[in-house]
This record gives sequence, structure tokens and C-alpha cells, in this order.
Amino acid sequence: MERLWAPWRLEYVAGGADKPGCIFCTKPGEDDDEALIVHRGEHCYVVLNLYPYANGHLMVAPYRHVASPGDLTEAERLELWELFDQGVEALTASMSPHGFNAGLNLGRVAGAGVEDHIHLHVVPRWNGDTNFMPVLADVRVMPEHLSRTLQQVRGAWPKPS
Repeated sequence: MERLWAPWRLEYVAGGADKPGCIFCTKPGEDDDEALIVHRGEHCYVVLNLYPYANGHLMVAPYRHVASPGDLTEAERLELWELFDQGVEALTASMSPHGFNAGLNLGRVAGAGVEDHIHLHVVPRWNGDTNFMPVLADVRVMPEHLSRTLQQVRGAWPKPS
């Protein structure tokens, strides 16, 4: 029998993901490596998803605790989309995906795990990246440890021009 190694998921599976406070408000106060922060902007930051849909799954979030796109300031909105563009560029350079899924889950019924702090998902995709594991076992296979993905994407982050 082959084993799937994803130790960072144990906390999620065991129910530890429901820590008090907003993860998008507390992460910026933590060490970047421990918090999986890829890049910090002035109004928003980019973080790897601890429970990714695919390798390199990023989230872009404002530092400010807001729930709706309409609550973002113009500067936050502009930087959120600039960091999205930079994230796509960094993922393309570091992982060579064939495409991307990107989106906002607004509200619990729309799939938001954290519904009161807006965040934009950026998920790299590859031809044939779906397989039988999610269908039969409700398991996603992540072939790379998050700390390696963090260094890879951070190293490919576009330099300011």
C-alpha cells in the first residue's frame, strides 16, 4: 500500500482549523515562513493555502478585515488585482501550469470557509490534474511539501520595476 504524506492536513482533519479569530487578520502578524506568506504589499498580501486544491494554490487578501468587494477601498481593490497578476506570473515562472482557476467565494453557501474576510483564490491547473482520488476517496494528492512550494513561488515573484 502506498502512503500519501500531507502532515499539515492533520490539524484540518482533526477539526483544529476552527481556531478563534480571523486567519487573514492574524497571519500578517506571524513569521512569513510559518504563515506561508509569499509576498506582502502595502494593502494586501499573498499567502499559500494551507489546505490547497492544487500545488501552488494562493490566496490574496487585504490586511483590513472586510467581507465584501464593495467594502474594499480603491487602493485595496487595485492592489488585490495587481497581486493576482503577479501571482499568476510567479506561478507560471515557477510551476508552468497550463491554466488557472481564480475566484471569490462570498458567503458560506458559495463555499467560503472564511466568509467575513474577503480573499481571492488563485489555483494553478494542469492538463490531466484531476484523477480518481477526489472522486473515490475525497482526497487530493499534493506531490510537493508546502514549504518547498513557498520558496519556489516566492523566488519567482516579480521584482518591482
